[in-house]
Amino acid sequence: MTAVTEQPAEPTAGAAPAKPGRNWTTKVGLDKYSALYLWALFMIVFSFTSEQFLTWTSIRLVVTEKVIVGVLALAFLVPLAANTFDLSIGHMMGFSLVITSVIARDHPDIPQVVGALIALAACAIAGFLSGLIVVKLKVNSFIATLGMSQVLAALTLLFSGNRQISAVFTDSYRNLGLKPIFDLPLYFYYLVILAVIVWFVLEHTATGRYLFATGGNYEAARLAGVKTDRYVWGSLVVSALIGGFAGLIQSWKTGLFGNDVGPGFLFPAIAAVFFGASQLRNRPNVWGSMIAVLTLAFGVKGLQLTFTGGSKPWIEPLFEGVSLLIAVAFASRQGIIKIPKRKVAAKS
Repeated sequence: MTAVTEQPAEPTAGAAPAKPGRNWTTKVGLDKYSALYLWALFMIVFSFTSEQFLTWTSIRLVVTEKVIVGVLALAFLVPLAANTFDLSIGHMMGFSLVITSVIARDHPDIPQVVGALIALAACAIAGFLSGLIVVKLKVNSFIATLGMSQVLAALTLLFSGNRQISAVFTDSYRNLGLKPIFDLPLYFYYLVILAVIVWFVLEHTATGRYLFATGGNYEAARLAGVKTDRYVWGSLVVSALIGGFAGLIQSWKTGLFGNDVGPGFLFPAIAAVFFGASQLRNRPNVWGSMIAVLTLAFGVKGLQLTFTGGSKPWIEPLFEGVSLLIAVAFASRQGIIKIPKRKVAAKS
């Protein structure tokens, strides 16, 4: 006898969400602009609870501190458009940083900009291998990129000798990211430029349309002539390059390598992408993700200043972890992330 059981399939992030009913939440835009409402609430409430919250010093600190989170959010967003999940972006950042640092320390004859380009090339190779595993070996992207993240962690420890690397970058190299314009460092503007490029590609080119088509219905897109494997593979290479660029930003920002740099940025970046997916377009999108990054950042800063004077480090991971759970649950309920069920025949 054959029984039909239901098993969950991999989440489909690029699928078009079901249209919500016209209730009061949609009329006031809570379905698309909840992050903006929350951001406004944070700005109002915390401005009363802490005198430091709305100072330019605090605002500048929040904006510049979250640049790397924003970059990694874009790295996660690109493959997510094709319903592919890259969990290696945090370790990719550390991998890029250690290569740049080791070249600067051990090979002073090599220009440090060239060392940075070598690091990006190494990240691209790692992304290519992730794509190979996902596309050719048919390994789930969660597992493939999680495994790749551990490979990168091992290589990072090998290259660094499990030691911190500091004071190896020249001022001229670091000024590529630190030089201020309107009291904000150059690396902030690099994030803005990168966001504009990713937004344009995803929203206004055939490549973006094919990525979302692949994520929405892989098999239908393939039958329609979309080279789905190529887009999945390419999205992982692009994700790796963007993750590697986050490592370069860290080299400009602090000039310091540590083995714990990178992985800690993964969860806030993912939280921002899933939260941002429910904003503006009701699917993964660049500006929703950037709004979510800033909303969560100002929420953390407000809580730190209000309740602890900014001295309790546990507030940030707690807030971001809860935000990730809420964001994924909300996106799933809204149909932005769908978990379809497939029928599997089971003998009994």
